[in-house]
Amino acid sequence: MKFVDPRIDFAFKKIFGSEDAKDILISFLESLLGLRGDRCIAELAIMDPFLVPRLKDLKSTILDVRCKDHRGISYIVEMQVEKVAAFLKRIQFNSAKAYANQISRGEDYPHLKQIIAVTITDFILFEGFEHCASVHESRKTVFGQSHLTDIVHHFVELPKFTKDLNSCDGIFDQWLYFIKYASTLEEIPEKMQAAPIRHAFEKARVANMTADELELYDKAGIAIADARGRLELAREEGREEGERIGVQRGERKEAAKMLTRQLQRRFGSVPDWANEKIAKADQSSLEEWSLRIFDTRSLDDVFSHSM
Repeated sequence: MKFVDPRIDFAFKKIFGSEDAKDILISFLESLLGLRGDRCIAELAIMDPFLVPRLKDLKSTILDVRCKDHRGISYIVEMQVEKVAAFLKRIQFNSAKAYANQISRGEDYPHLKQIIAVTITDFILFEGFEHCASVHESRKTVFGQSHLTDIVHHFVELPKFTKDLNSCDGIFDQWLYFIKYASTLEEIPEKMQAAPIRHAFEKARVANMTADELELYDKAGIAIADARGRLELAREEGREEGERIGVQRGERKEAAKMLTRQLQRRFGSVPDWANEKIAKADQSSLEEWSLRIFDTRSLDDVFSHSM
């Protein structure tokens, strides 16, 4: 038995965004958000996750979900595999847009419902803490009360989830284990008995995917690998360029020190105006001045070459 990788956007949408598997998404959201009682999800509408993106390169990895609990609170869900430029700004833009698009007229403000944005990343987004799930909301700076509560962001950083299956406590841990490790498993673990999770494994089975779905899945995986390859190449080229610049700067620094020592031995001291010229000079000027020192009688003659 083989399973697809839920971290690949197509697979994530296939598993969590299918109309015939709403129990999967509902279970994941309720476990992540700790929904109980009237906070449990009452209705869920999934926008077609396979439509051509309206915003090229930005919308393609977003699973657009509209769901409400028994209190009428709305949710957005998104899976983002690769970090993109202005990532946090884009997330805040999406949630603010979803909040504003609930109404069309100013007098409808009382009808606005809370937006809870859920973002799952396959990279570390926040360096300041180790826990993988975090909540971000507006609070008063002095006493910490929450008054502006209509937009709340939940983040799950998969690299920070390091538990093995035996250490998983509760269904939320099992969901994170599924998302991160499903593609490495050959069978459904005995410990993962919750009906929605077992349903997710069935949706993730390679054998249950059509030829067209497998082709799209492979293309999505290749696109991710290509993007990571380009990023790694850019990093490597950046490192090489940084090393080259570092060597050049080191050589220039050594040339400046050598010139200063030569001037001190030849003329006894180096005035401030000469030190300023040395500090601003390029490598070729420093080398030429070093060659001119013993063929001249004054400091002015040494620096007569204009930079």
